[in-house]
This record gives sequence, structure tokens and C-alpha cells, in this order.
Amino acid sequence: MNEVVETLRNIEQNYKIFQQQQFTFTRALDHTREEAHDLIRPVASIVQVQVLKDHHCISATDRRILNMFISICNDLRNLCQKLETVHPGDQVTNGLLERCKVLLNDSNDLSAIRATYPHGVVNYLSFEEARHTYGGVVSLIPIVIDHLKEWVTYTKRHLLHQEKDFQKFLLENQRPKQKAPWRPPGKHPY
Repeated sequence: MNEVVETLRNIEQNYKIFQQQQFTFTRALDHTREEAHDLIRPVASIVQVQVLKDHHCISATDRRILNMFISICNDLRNLCQKLETVHPGDQVTNGLLERCKVLLNDSNDLSAIRATYPHGVVNYLSFEEARHTYGGVVSLIPIVIDHLKEWVTYTKRHLLHQEKDFQKFLLENQRPKQKAPWRPPGKHPY
């Protein structure tokens, strides 16, 4: 579990660096969309970002920031796969992981999702960008990170509760293996 928490913390650190460069990210998407002559459709999937980077990216800065986005998405996807193998899960944890996997699916349409408070990523965009073009793509990572944090918190609580129940069971079912070597005062048979 500690390894999962550490991996999530590293992804969050990478996301903080990416978030500081959100303006660069949206400009890179603008540049590549202009190069692709596709200014009408919103950027609505991870595959679309990948195609823009691979086939229509001219600038090294644009390529770097688009790679950073795709890398964080891949790290999140790998973490989801790891969580499935680490913990068998119950209905709550499986539901959270399933939502993350659907969001991180390469061809999933992200145009309808928006990050809400406390995330201000959509607020940093202009009204038109937030409403139509980039809102889903910039909202993807914070939403998935929130789901994974919720998974970790729930699992820690659930495992702690199971551990306390197990310790209680052990204490209730312990029997002394030998009699005490001493006798209490005042209860001598002679």
C-alpha cells in the first residue's frame, strides 16, 4: 500500500509541474490544431492529443508539453492496473477503478467532463476554450487523481478496520498455554 501511495504522490508532483504550464499546453494544442487544419472539433480524447503530437507538432516545446500530458495519463493508467492486482477490492473500490479506467481509455470522449472545485484548471481557460475546446482534456488528470485518492483513503480505512477486527478476534480467543507459576496471596491450600 505504501508503494501505491508513493506512486500516486509522484504522479501528483508531475501533475503540479504540468499544471504550472497549462497555458503552454493549451497553446500547444492550438498550434497543432492549426497545423492539422482542424479548428472546429474540440480536443476530446487522449488519442487525439497523441495524433496531434505525432503528426502535426512542429515545436519542441509543444512536443514536450504534449508528451508530459500523455506520460501522466500513462502513469495513471499503470497505477490503476497495479491497484487491481494489489487489492481485490469491493464494490466501492472497484467502482472507483472502473471510472478511472473509463476516463483514461484512449478513445473516451472527454468533451463532457469538467473539473470542479477545488480544481481551478477550467477557470484558467477563456470562456470559449473552457466551454468547448479544451475543458475535458484539462479536467481529465485532476478528476482521475481525485478518484485514486478516494480509492486509497477508502482502502486504508477499510484495511485498518479489518486489522482491528482481526486483533480483537485474536485477543478474545487467546488461552493461556500454562498456568501461572505463582499463586495469589491468601489462597494457599495448606
